[in-house]
Amino acid sequence: MSGQWPSLNYEQWSSTCNTLHAHTQVLGKLAVVLAPPEPQLQHAALRLTARGWETLPLPAPDGSGALVAGLDLQSHEAFIEHTNGQRQQVALMTNRAVAEVTQEVLDRLGAMVGEVAIDPTPQEVWWSAPLDQDREHATYDPDAVASYFAVVTRAALVLARFRAPYRGRSTPVNAWWGSFDIAVNLFSGSPADPPSDDFIMRNAMDSQEVAVGWWPGDPRYGKAALYAYAHPAPEGFASATLAPPAARFEAGLGEYVLDWDDVCSSSEPFETALDFTHSAFRHACAVCEWDPALAATAEGSPPPVR
Repeated sequence: MSGQWPSLNYEQWSSTCNTLHAHTQVLGKLAVVLAPPEPQLQHAALRLTARGWETLPLPAPDGSGALVAGLDLQSHEAFIEHTNGQRQQVALMTNRAVAEVTQEVLDRLGAMVGEVAIDPTPQEVWWSAPLDQDREHATYDPDAVASYFAVVTRAALVLARFRAPYRGRSTPVNAWWGSFDIAVNLFSGSPADPPSDDFIMRNAMDSQEVAVGWWPGDPRYGKAALYAYAHPAPEGFASATLAPPAARFEAGLGEYVLDWDDVCSSSEPFETALDFTHSAFRHACAVCEWDPALAATAEGSPPPVR
């Protein structure tokens, strides 16, 4: 998996990034309403596919079967697809506001399976306009979206390879619509106190875990990067020297990061990114005092297939 990997400049596509982020929130809100609740809010997570972001199959509220809502980043449309063969598409294009797309998606969904009411308040973002009233975010550059999708796909392959051999409880590669990142979470099996009583924190962070993920950048950190954190993080967590040498701890984020530019500039991008995931996990397991035998399974000891 060597060779040149695509880069991503957050500042150059930030307006489109915000619009796309808002569109993913509509999908997540539908999952919150329709999917059976799971620990760590797993029912609300989305998945990356060969075409974009999608929900898992969701129960149709009229009892007619199941539906999937998604963003097709190849044909640039939001869609709703029912197991009975019905499909509805809503075009994503420049100068089409999030409010317009949101309302059309909900209208078409209502015509298909009955009205579905979502909470339109955006989550974990720096803007406040409800999704069905958001006319600020209307920039949609298909070329920028294609570049993003090429990058996030490669990051997802790294994360999937990292978690594959782990024998403890773990998540698949989740696409999180609140923080607009992708991540895998590996759990030790021990409980943990949430960092706050906020709804998301008390439900998503009630277990000891290590999270490794990727984001495209945001106003706090304006670069695409891989990241890793432990919860709860004991004293000494921030003091490690990880591989590769460009990896570092960002105190403002409380996470280790490896900038995507450093991955792309390496001679073996896949191996460089994978080294970061393993290095961060080894360190976290050591300082958090995880069972060494369980921690070793993430590196294939014992191998997942014999």
